[in-house]
Amino acid sequence: MPTPNYVTMLTPFHLNCQEIDMSDVAYESRVEIRRLGGPTRSATLPAESEPVLFGVHGAIAEHYGIDMTTIEPHATTIDYVVAAAGG
Repeated sequence: MPTPNYVTMLTPFHLNCQEIDMSDVAYESRVEIRRLGGPTRSATLPAESEPVLFGVHGAIAEHYGIDMTTIEPHATTIDYVVAAAGG
């Protein structure tokens, strides 16, 4: 059984198991976020040639009382989290 600082990695269909040391950094994300005004932000992400815009729209804008006639709608951070989790 692995020690607490190890995790067992399973490949799809559990065909291969591999123990890795959790103290070994596999990836460090380098992201830069800039506030552009109001709820709008741009993020520079690895492997993307253009910044990604985040903001509000629909029910989220309504919840926060944001007048959508004054800003352009953009996907929210939660939209990206949901998309990433589904991928």
